Amino acid sequence: MQKAPFVTSYLTEHAGDDAFATLAGYRARGGWEAARKALTQMSPDDVVNLVKDAGLQGRGGAGFGTGMKWSFMPKAADKPKYLVCNADESEPGSFKDRLLLERAPHQMLEGIVIGAWATGASKTFVYVRGEYAQPADVLQRAIDECYAEGLLGSDVMGTGFAHDVVVTRGAGAYICGEETGLLESLEGKKGQPRKKPPFPAQYGAFGMPTTVNNVETFSHVPHIVKNGPAWFKGFGTEKSPGTTIFGVSGLVQRPGLYELPLGTRLDEIVFQHAGGPLPGRKVRGVIPGGMSMPILPVSQLDVPMANEFLRERKTMLGTGGVMVIDDSVCMVRVACVVTYFFRDESCGQCTQCREGTGWLHKIVQRIERGAGSREDIDILLDVCGKMEGQTICAFADAAAWPVQGLLRHFREDFEAHVEHGKCPFPQSFEL
Repeated sequence: MQKAPFVTSYLTEHAGDDAFATLAGYRARGGWEAARKALTQMSPDDVVNLVKDAGLQGRGGAGFGTGMKWSFMPKAADKPKYLVCNADESEPGSFKDRLLLERAPHQMLEGIVIGAWATGASKTFVYVRGEYAQPADVLQRAIDECYAEGLLGSDVMGTGFAHDVVVTRGAGAYICGEETGLLESLEGKKGQPRKKPPFPAQYGAFGMPTTVNNVETFSHVPHIVKNGPAWFKGFGTEKSPGTTIFGVSGLVQRPGLYELPLGTRLDEIVFQHAGGPLPGRKVRGVIPGGMSMPILPVSQLDVPMANEFLRERKTMLGTGGVMVIDDSVCMVRVACVVTYFFRDESCGQCTQCREGTGWLHKIVQRIERGAGSREDIDILLDVCGKMEGQTICAFADAAAWPVQGLLRHFREDFEAHVEHGKCPFPQSFEL
């Protein structure tokens, strides 16, 4: 089977080399040198300040400053402190963390050890998406190698620092990608987000101070420690430095993974790297950051892929999952798929989310089968407005945003269904 293409930079430079997933192969390319430098030449505060100075933003979707997040961990050592690595990559359109787990697990583990030193954490729980059986196995082999070579355990690299890494598997719930829902699941409870405060840094996994970062975030850290903040800022934009891995899927000629500087224009990703639309088709719209991010029409694809620019277009980078839709596709059917997913994945804890996601799906279905009215279109926007910003976590926002984006840019599809009493796109995918 032909492999999906990917463009590489420092994160994925050796991802095509099978040996890079092993400890010997990773060390042969300078692996674990950054962790040794951090543990033997730098204080924990030095590491935190270095990551702050680099401006590394979390790559899990929220884009919060990683060094700032680490600094929230209390310095008092009267009880254990934990790290959690969020490897529950469940956002439709996102598949970059899978590559990093399968092809570069030691890069992530080295970042975890550096983060543990910086925060004083004694243990890391890596919460892996339940469907990621092979990545979890590869990661466990890498962890076993690290214990055998003294890179994990009671005396990391002979420095006296102790740190353990434990892999735990999810069960396929999208909501467990939200950090507090993940913590609940990690503790063996139903995966439902917690009210905040308290925040995880005060009361996290098993009631202990906890910092949660995702796979790609940890993977950047060794490169920052090894090369310095100025080097890292040489990629990306002033406010969003570094690279990220864009996962391009949908109706393009070369779907795949592309590690590019933040700020790379969306049209460059779609038309240059991913080869543009399929023969005879035209790009109609692109979801820029996984299914929960509002869509952009083809006329707005000149936007740099960084949050400070995407927010101006009323969307966000999210997880960098670029989903391309061409001119054969009915946007009402897209809305049917999106609303079905969020209705199905809501944990049901908040009324606005539990009921709102169901209403959105019912109304969109009614419009799709030709039984809708113009009033239904207005009701969709009204329901979205009553969901957004009203719940414990951002799931309701994530369910409302794509519907708002579709109506903002493709309202004519919804109106055509109402006017003609049927779908006007005979070539569109079937539901």
